[in-house]
Amino acid sequence: MERKREKVIRNVSAEYKGEGEKEKLREPLGGNKGNNKSQSFQMTHKVKITKVSFKNIKGTSTTKEGVILLCSRSVPCQGVELSEINLTYNGALAIAVCANVNPKVSEKIPTSPADPSQLKGAEQWVTIGYVSHFTLSGQGIFDGQGAIAWKQNSCGSNKNCASRSMNLGFNFLNHSIVRDITSKDSKYFHVNVLSCNNFTFDGFKVSAPHDSVNTDGIHIGRSNDVKVLNTKIATGDDCVSLGDGNTRLVVKNVECGPGHGISVGSLGMYDNEDPLDDFLVKNVTIKNADNGVRIKSWPSSPVSITVTNMRFEDITMVNVSNPIIIDQEYCPWNECSKKSPSKIQISKVFFKNIKGTSATKEGVILLCSKSVPCQGVELSEINLTYNGAPAIAVCANVSPKILGKAPTCTAAKSIF
Repeated sequence: MERKREKVIRNVSAEYKGEGEKEKLREPLGGNKGNNKSQSFQMTHKVKITKVSFKNIKGTSTTKEGVILLCSRSVPCQGVELSEINLTYNGALAIAVCANVNPKVSEKIPTSPADPSQLKGAEQWVTIGYVSHFTLSGQGIFDGQGAIAWKQNSCGSNKNCASRSMNLGFNFLNHSIVRDITSKDSKYFHVNVLSCNNFTFDGFKVSAPHDSVNTDGIHIGRSNDVKVLNTKIATGDDCVSLGDGNTRLVVKNVECGPGHGISVGSLGMYDNEDPLDDFLVKNVTIKNADNGVRIKSWPSSPVSITVTNMRFEDITMVNVSNPIIIDQEYCPWNECSKKSPSKIQISKVFFKNIKGTSATKEGVILLCSKSVPCQGVELSEINLTYNGAPAIAVCANVSPKILGKAPTCTAAKSIF
């Protein structure tokens, strides 16, 4: 059943970028080449526009911007409403660009086509980009209807597999918030956050079955001051995953599971990655997940970057495999070179007050790089059990500092 949502876009200022952005998840998904409308937002027209209603407008747009509301700075538009707007551009929902107006949006959220081909290669079903002071809130459900896409996903055996559309993309947003929205059954990642600053998820929900392939809950790349708060994520891959180039991120008061836990990385696949600094995970419960809190990097990485100031505190594990893991020999499906150790330098990592039950005997796995061993790793008040007995810790190329109660390291097997 489709549900109502309320969305408010506040004090929006947009700036269009040109060519030359990074590829893959670093690029503004869906493209943005050659547009520069920044001069349009300097209008000082004195005509006052009020009480404007756009209702039940649907069809296809020949431009990505299906809704453009450019109002005067001296007399901003007032009382603008958008209701039941369903415009598509190249198979995906068209976006809205606004300045000097706070439109109220009341609408039913359409479901995404179940057949992935109907989205015509769109990397995201809904994309919001290049705005500031944006708010998306309400009880709406973005239903990606991903069951067909999961069955067609062959990325485990095919490096050239076709990627599917994500439910939501937030690109180059500043001082913005997403509150109380649900992402359901995305065909690929539920949410991608790219190059955002001071961006918050509060009361957000992610829902997909445990066997949904590559359905990361929230993936964050090249962003600053992103917070995931009071959020529930159940999916088939990482609940929260971090790409490169992030600083000052917080995940707090979050429930994760099923899924693959909360992950930093994977890192070291590309030769143009940037360092990560300052990540806090606190007051989190992880249930029935394949991993708990994890840092992962590829061997034979083409780049040398640093990962530092990672703090994982006050976390409860319930039947979690690999509750605490640093894996610098990450190589899913054996699709990597193992000629040399990872070049990713990991330092200042703190695991504190982590308790609960492990589904594996090894509750702590610290498998660091032989070429750049982990530095400044601390284990403090770690109380994990496996089948009623204390879980053990296995370590390689690291000498963690033990504070309070925590398992001491035994030697881990390494491929190097």
